[in-house]
Amino acid sequence: MKNREIPSANRGALPMFKLTLPIALEQIFRILVSSVDTMMLSSYDNDAVAAVGLVSQYVFFLTLVFSVIGTGCSIVLAQFIGARKSRDDLNHVAQASAVMVFVLSFVLTLLVLFGTSALLGFYELEEAVRGYAWQYFVIYGGIFCFFNAFSLLQGAVLRSYGYTKEAMIVSVVANLTNVIGNALSLYGWFGLPVLGVVGVAGASGLAMVVSCIMFAVFIRRRKDVAFSLKGLRKVPRESFRLVLKVGVPTAGEGLSYNMSQIVIMAMISTLGTNAMSAQVYTMTILRFVFAIAMAVGSATQIKAGYYVGAKEQDVAYKKVFIYQIVATSCSMLVIIIANLIKNPVVRIFTDIPEVHSLVCTLLIYSAYMEFGRSLNLVYVGALKGAGDVRFPVLYGICSNWGIMVLGSYILGIKCGLGLVGFWLGIGTDETTRGIVMLLRWRSKRWQKYSLIS
Repeated sequence: MKNREIPSANRGALPMFKLTLPIALEQIFRILVSSVDTMMLSSYDNDAVAAVGLVSQYVFFLTLVFSVIGTGCSIVLAQFIGARKSRDDLNHVAQASAVMVFVLSFVLTLLVLFGTSALLGFYELEEAVRGYAWQYFVIYGGIFCFFNAFSLLQGAVLRSYGYTKEAMIVSVVANLTNVIGNALSLYGWFGLPVLGVVGVAGASGLAMVVSCIMFAVFIRRRKDVAFSLKGLRKVPRESFRLVLKVGVPTAGEGLSYNMSQIVIMAMISTLGTNAMSAQVYTMTILRFVFAIAMAVGSATQIKAGYYVGAKEQDVAYKKVFIYQIVATSCSMLVIIIANLIKNPVVRIFTDIPEVHSLVCTLLIYSAYMEFGRSLNLVYVGALKGAGDVRFPVLYGICSNWGIMVLGSYILGIKCGLGLVGFWLGIGTDETTRGIVMLLRWRSKRWQKYSLIS
């Protein structure tokens, strides 16, 4: 009867700070490593930077596909844990997710291995860039596809049980593995051959393998985490349905948001290279600003799932307002600090006067954007954790295109406000969406969307 025991730990009682801090540190570390990664590759070959940048959007697409399962698994598990579902029920959710990840990764691996050449044929590329792009995507996106997918799933499972510290440790070790692997591949240390992009792709893949192994060890050590690959044939169909029910819409929102960002960048490109550079540099700085709000939003999703699963909707209702106040206060404090020290910070990225001036201006307007983003991240996380997925996703898609893209075009291009106009359009999308999600939470309509029957 061991497998049918009800988990005894009250996950809803986990301190919010304990959940949030590791997620925030993980986000900040990822940003730092990503920046170092690009700098290391740029010292090797600019063609390599262009190639990896080109296929990175497709690597992100693969990640988005796998997040359908990871997000769905996380939300369902959080509610099941809060409801004290049996160990069998929890295991079935994780098993169903594992089966779908395996099938998806197998199919996508074949598509990458045999379809990359055709994909790159749609671009007019120099042969060096084409070669680098093929190498990176086939190795990292294809050969290591399964490890990337299973790593994402294992991380989602651990976080659902409240083990965000373990997920942070895995992320730190995996990213350090990637950086060290890049250095060995690019700089020829210890007399090793310079492998270039092949080595960089292999280092990224090795980081995913390390990540998978570490997650497996942590999951095995945590006896309360129900995730066994035995008995996969006995997984009920309902487990598959629940995971996809909340995962698919969420992925649709992510795809819509990133497509809208691509369109906005295409419009900004008409303003010139300086405007594009200012946009990229400002967004790079802001990633550090909203890292805390993003972490609070992720933790809120987990906590809301616990409370709703435990039928403690009133507790969830009150707590989320507190979480939002903390997230917004942190975002506003950090953006104020960023504006106070912006001159030396911006000089790290550029010494071109026009670009420097543009970034400094955008950082002032970013206070408007980050206020709205903090609302959005917390309340959307709460709604999804409660099972109310469809409303924030559908409204988010409409807002992305009807306010952010259209508003940016009208203000930035038609009204001649330039990059500031785009910033106002993006900020208005974040703020209005955040307010709508706040009103949705206050309406308590989300209470009827619990995944627990």
